[in-house]
Amino acid sequence: MNHASARLLRASLVIVWLATALVSVWELHGQSRELLAGLPTAWTEGNTSWLPTAIILAGAAADAVLGLWLALRPGRKAYGAALMVMLAMTLLATAIHPAWWLHPFGPLTKNLPIAAILWVLLQDEATSLQKP
Repeated sequence: MNHASARLLRASLVIVWLATALVSVWELHGQSRELLAGLPTAWTEGNTSWLPTAIILAGAAADAVLGLWLALRPGRKAYGAALMVMLAMTLLATAIHPAWWLHPFGPLTKNLPIAAILWVLLQDEATSLQKP
């Protein structure tokens, strides 16, 4: 892959991750909380009522860190970490609210092309490292 294509793919991921971090915090008591609607009530009421906010803010922080890492220090470690975090968040979201797979705007299905982009970038890095 040429350098311009890799930069375009990386820039698109940076935008996705940074925008997701921002929107997650912006919608802290709205759509972000709706994503956690499948949590057991024992986790969302009483002494643990803080848990949904903590989950949202932790996810937003992870998104911001990944976005900045991809923007400032791209490479195999950043792509691999992004792929692993995205996979973990997808599995967690699936466990909490599997119906998001059927949402017309694709809050979970968008992770499939993101995973493909990260895989291509990882493979491109590996190929670049092997060239003399």
